[in-house]
Amino acid sequence: MTRASPLGKVYLIGAGPGAQDLMTLRGARLLAQADVVLHDALVTPEMLELCPQALMIPVGKRCGQLSTAQDFIDKQLVDNARKYALVVRLKGGDPMLFGRADEELRALEEAGIDVEVVPGITTALAAAATTRQPLTKRGVARSVAFFTSSTAPTHPGQLAIPDCDTLVQYMGGREAIITAQRLLELGRRADTPVLVIENCSRVDQRVLRLDLGALAQGLGDTRGPVLVMIGEAMQARSRQDIESDKGDRAAHGRSA
Repeated sequence: MTRASPLGKVYLIGAGPGAQDLMTLRGARLLAQADVVLHDALVTPEMLELCPQALMIPVGKRCGQLSTAQDFIDKQLVDNARKYALVVRLKGGDPMLFGRADEELRALEEAGIDVEVVPGITTALAAAATTRQPLTKRGVARSVAFFTSSTAPTHPGQLAIPDCDTLVQYMGGREAIITAQRLLELGRRADTPVLVIENCSRVDQRVLRLDLGALAQGLGDTRGPVLVMIGEAMQARSRQDIESDKGDRAAHGRSA
């Protein structure tokens, strides 16, 4: 529904890690009411099925690929809020974690547009759930850090790694190799457990268990978003846990 005045309202909604049924009820309800949806590249097609009535505007941002400039996205949000009653900015994971929410909130607030944030399940928590590997473990891991380092491949000296028991690197891929090398230089043991999750919660999800030394040697080709979890909390409880990774994902209908 278009409207000249008053201004519409914008919702920054977290789509979660990918699977449609992992979105919050509130987020799904607002999507079904949306006039316009500006969505990220990481938002799955099945998620967009929740809003067939809306005008779809892709504003994807992917590391290492052509992406929409943030200034353009900010302007699109403001312009659409001046034209439509309910505008959704749909982001993968949670809007407030590596989602550039600060820039978009700032642009909307400066334009006097009402805005609300609807949280989503961030990929780290979904990955911990799908692999049955808690990020914290009594007596082993009591601190967790989420971080990213998109500049690591070309500027490895700029990579600052948090000092925590469990490290979760978003947008891992090639950057995780440099992270592993740096951790080894800092004294982390080469046999420190590592979990690599690609396309978390989606039908083509892949899980790789290895150690820090192996990660430092390289990572095979990946085609989707990659999350890397490093630390003693990632130690498999038994051989059965390793063998059951694929079976569990297939049983939930979220892995090939």
